[in-house]
Amino acid sequence: MREKKKHILYIHQYFKTPKEPGGTRSYWISKALIDKGFDVTIITASSTIKVPKSKVVIDGINVIYLKVPYDQKMSVFKRLKSFFLFMLKSLAASLNIKGIDLVLATSTPLTVGFPALILKLFKGKKFIFEVRDLWPQVPIQMGALNNKYLIYLAKLFEKIIYKNAIHIVALSPGMADGVLKYECGEKVTIIPNMAKIKEFWPRNKNYDLMIKFCLNKDSFKILHFGALGEANGAMNIIKGAQFFKNDSEVEFVFIGGGSKEYELIEYCKENNLDNIHFLGKFPMEEVSEIVNFCDVSVVSFKDIPILYTNSPNKLFDSLSAGKPIIVNSAGWTKELVENNNCGFYVDPLKPSELKERIVLLKNDPKLRELMGQNSRSLAVDKYDKSILCKQFVEVVNQVFPIK
Repeated sequence: MREKKKHILYIHQYFKTPKEPGGTRSYWISKALIDKGFDVTIITASSTIKVPKSKVVIDGINVIYLKVPYDQKMSVFKRLKSFFLFMLKSLAASLNIKGIDLVLATSTPLTVGFPALILKLFKGKKFIFEVRDLWPQVPIQMGALNNKYLIYLAKLFEKIIYKNAIHIVALSPGMADGVLKYECGEKVTIIPNMAKIKEFWPRNKNYDLMIKFCLNKDSFKILHFGALGEANGAMNIIKGAQFFKNDSEVEFVFIGGGSKEYELIEYCKENNLDNIHFLGKFPMEEVSEIVNFCDVSVVSFKDIPILYTNSPNKLFDSLSAGKPIIVNSAGWTKELVENNNCGFYVDPLKPSELKERIVLLKNDPKLRELMGQNSRSLAVDKYDKSILCKQFVEVVNQVFPIK
């Protein structure tokens, strides 16, 4: 008689497949777990389903969509409401799933840990907690959480989650340091965000797509892709782009969206910055084409210490695509691009530094090629999803081995 597969419940409010705009880390990890003999059920949120709950199977992954509105353009209050609604609905859904052997809960927000905690306390289910951002420090340092009683409760909840998790996966050394204030090193593994070398790769440029987006096929293109929220500080890129206002040979391309998108677009209109283009959101296949025809990738965040710990998808996709990368966070991503000679760090508060690095890369194709090659090599040798998903599966097997 064939042994029953181990069943993993994966709780992630923002689960996306490659056919949707957004990060796909949980999709690739789920696929890797399935390939190694696990069954995986994901509980996630959707703003588009018409019923309270919908169950589908996507590429072998059992996905339960809960009707919970969320959008990056929401106010802080509406986001908090969405977080707590998902927390409660995912708890109810979790309690109705039979045969769970292990729970994975991946932030943000921190509240995704609550269903995992309840399943441990009342049903004895072990859980792994994945830290994608250090909550509650991110909303505290950004000023979104400023009530001292709520801050105390949020920090207490963070400690409780870490204490009760059987293991913690952090996406950067800085995030791991935040966890290690409360837990021992043996309990924490660093597995960064993932490069996707088969989905993003250097190739001939898609000139038809450039024309579709009204871009100059001969211009030097600087790209920012991903969220355009408060944390991203994309206005710092706009300030740097203003130096090229009258330079038709340089274009700035933004793909993605968020709470600051409209403000950025209006600023560009008011200042006649015609060489800055906001293209919108796209699934991964089109994003890959756009990244490929751009020359330099900029990874931007506000100058807030907690954001130095970030592990942005766009950085790793840029590595895969073989692009020179300009970062403006004075943390581990600065060390990554500088130590591997695949890009530059610029001070986010000094737009002239961004201008200088863009001019340097534009005028030095050999340097651009070298940095691009170094980026691609780093993606292939160290950060590809085939490598990091294997590491994640190894962590799961240590916690709950398949015999």
